[in-house]
Amino acid sequence: MNQKEVSLLRRRWRSEKNAVSRIYGCFVNGSREIISDLDESLGRMPEEEAEKYLGLLKKSLSGTLGKNLIDIVFSTQQVMDSEEHKLLTALRSSGLKDGQTRNTFYRKVIDSLDMGDSSYLLLIACDTYDIPRRGKDDASQPDAAENVFSYILCCICPVKPGKAELNYFPGDNEFHYAAGQVVSPPELGFLFPAFDDQAANIYNALFYSRKADALHQEFIDAVFHTEPPMSAAEQREAFQGALSEGLEDTYSVEVVRSIHERLTEQIAQHKESKSPEPLDLTVEDIGAVLRDCGVPQERIDAFQASCQERFGAGAVLSPANLIDTGKFELKTAHVTVTVSPDQSYLVEPRTIDGRKYLLIPAEEDVEVNGQTVKFESSPTAPQES
Repeated sequence: MNQKEVSLLRRRWRSEKNAVSRIYGCFVNGSREIISDLDESLGRMPEEEAEKYLGLLKKSLSGTLGKNLIDIVFSTQQVMDSEEHKLLTALRSSGLKDGQTRNTFYRKVIDSLDMGDSSYLLLIACDTYDIPRRGKDDASQPDAAENVFSYILCCICPVKPGKAELNYFPGDNEFHYAAGQVVSPPELGFLFPAFDDQAANIYNALFYSRKADALHQEFIDAVFHTEPPMSAAEQREAFQGALSEGLEDTYSVEVVRSIHERLTEQIAQHKESKSPEPLDLTVEDIGAVLRDCGVPQERIDAFQASCQERFGAGAVLSPANLIDTGKFELKTAHVTVTVSPDQSYLVEPRTIDGRKYLLIPAEEDVEVNGQTVKFESSPTAPQES
């Protein structure tokens, strides 16, 4: 799915936009016991309550593609004959109305998901979207639906103790000091099937993780039984490992700076273009950047081989997962220097009298612990060797 398709579905999760009739789910305690079952008509809920449920489900379609929103790909064999795909398909085809199928799904999630000792609320709903027909001028015709896209959306929301307060209990006609249970935004969730090119793609699902570096791979394995994708943190670590292993002694500050600048520039250009398609780079694209930095071809070949070993042959990489566009950091055993990426050229590596230095020009005021200080003139300056 691309960003345009995700945004289109996100906009549907308001009371007046979607075709959701009921909200289903269960409240699970820290001992993995279902202590409450949810099967409520959306139309009979107070408007504020309905919006809260829909808002929680909507959040499982938020974040960055490739980082928080991960494509799950089923094999052809799974689609033809696998328990996990059959279960998801049964949930969708029944519109979640089959209680036994729902309970089977709940149990699969509960038995696999590791939320520590935390309680959580599992929410799931089914929506149907009448896909507008496209006219000859490619303009949509909302009143002329061509196909119907039916899908399920599920999310897992941690439930945490709220702050204890003095509350009024109408049944007792008394005030009591008590803490309630507060439902937090989703930790993870998924959409099935994927929505690609204005149609259902039963070979894909879209998985959501609030934390890009914690994908709950035990959940992915149980519900989808597919190869767990690499998290954004794992991708960055693998990329840095491939650079270090492949470039060896040519892996310099200048090379890192050039890669960081080039990828940051491409991310910014892609954002300005407002393209719905995610920005992807191949290993060969990174190789071209290294070539521009003067890295020898044999080292580039070694880097590409290391990438293929870590990411797989023909892998495409998301630049946003490979670098931190917000900072450029240099670290020694005792000092860490962090600068804005667009000012990284100010940090200059030097060797003076046999010692390694990171030089930073101080042409303006310098602050130490929040206080502006003056530089004392040095009688002699060290000579560069």
